[in-house]
Amino acid sequence: MRYISTRGTAPVLNFEEAMLTGLARDGGLYVPEVIPQMGVADIARLEGLSYEAIAYRVMRPFVGGVFTDDEFEGIIARAYAGFGHAARAPLVQLDQGHFLLELFHGPTLAFKDFAMQLIGQMFQTALGRRGERVTIVGATSGDTGSAAIEAFRGLDNVDVFILYPHGRISEVQRRQMTTPVESNVHALAMDGDFDECQARLKDMFNDFAFRDEVKLAGVNSINWGRVLAQVVYYFSAAVSVGAPHRPVSFTVPTGNFGDIFAGYIAKRMGLPIDKLVVATNQNDILDRCLKGQGYHKGATVPSISPSMDIQVSSNFERALFDAYDREGPAIVQLMDELKAGGFEVSQGAMQVLQSHYASGRASEDETSATIASALATTGELLCPHSAVGVKVAEEHRVTGTPMITLATAHPAKFPDAVEQAATQRPPLPPRMADLYERAERVSRVPNDLQALISHIKGHRAA
Repeated sequence: MRYISTRGTAPVLNFEEAMLTGLARDGGLYVPEVIPQMGVADIARLEGLSYEAIAYRVMRPFVGGVFTDDEFEGIIARAYAGFGHAARAPLVQLDQGHFLLELFHGPTLAFKDFAMQLIGQMFQTALGRRGERVTIVGATSGDTGSAAIEAFRGLDNVDVFILYPHGRISEVQRRQMTTPVESNVHALAMDGDFDECQARLKDMFNDFAFRDEVKLAGVNSINWGRVLAQVVYYFSAAVSVGAPHRPVSFTVPTGNFGDIFAGYIAKRMGLPIDKLVVATNQNDILDRCLKGQGYHKGATVPSISPSMDIQVSSNFERALFDAYDREGPAIVQLMDELKAGGFEVSQGAMQVLQSHYASGRASEDETSATIASALATTGELLCPHSAVGVKVAEEHRVTGTPMITLATAHPAKFPDAVEQAATQRPPLPPRMADLYERAERVSRVPNDLQALISHIKGHRAA
């Protein structure tokens, strides 16, 4: 299996190389050269299997010969052993034909655990075999960072530095990053918003001298391994409601486009997906773009669903790459225009995008109202991101086709917003009950590339 860059000039890599590299050296994102296929019989045979067994069958073709069968089975088993639900990603019925896919039973109570726990184990195996140590740097709007720190804390071959926008994430999200005691993980509170954190991350990857000196690796959703891990739960959920013998739709609350792009990969593999619905909050640049209004950055407005407060959705580049018939120069031009403020999508590319994706948005009031109504009518307490998804899903449901909305985080990660909407404060699970009592360890850093580089060089292991 070979991986190519969306911008067309970076070296072609195998799975392990693409995973450890993260961002391509030409600034692009790695994607498979060819999408493996699963036939109707292959998908039907997933019914009744454990989540781990489905994960093995779905991901194995993408990995190639990088891991042996036994190694890969062990990696998957270790990745999901710490989840708090035997089904890993259980489905809950909200209404006739509408289901909630609970993706918050991992160690940090968010969907990012599905990918990050797997990547942690893959990194450990690959780096141990190579005898190498890498420096992982990530940027987070809340959940990626805590999932990364949880996955890599205490591992032998990595130093981890996570940038998050100071004062713009929930207290639970922050404390999950700042309270681990292991010396190889570091939380960096950066002045600015998430898009600025993400921009500095990309700047570091594009500083090749620094990148090579510290052996920089990335675990943001720019990393193909992240997307691949998320493909699995589309298959497990769809099979549970009748696939491959009936089509299924999914609604995905998203800001960085990685989670819904994983659904697109599942569809390309052969899963009969009818609709992939992008659900955005008031930072609705993706919704506007998919409705034909171009991709033009504005100010990021803080919301009660902070993980979606994003203007530059990194993984949208992967979607554009396919929409522009995998023409690297076209993507380079679009990304150059984005630096200047935004771009228009060509008519042909827009037709391709709209053939795969629909979209909608939820205001702050609509999000709060959905939290309240879901509790009243179903007994489910939703986090604000999941509520955005449920609200938008209701607008796109079609009789006869199951709709599955991805519940991306546990409501306890956003207790203030949930309590205000539902007059009920969600408690943390017992294993995290003392989170507010743990000591925090965090460094405040400026929005400055050289200052960040100096900090990372000074705090990583020799």
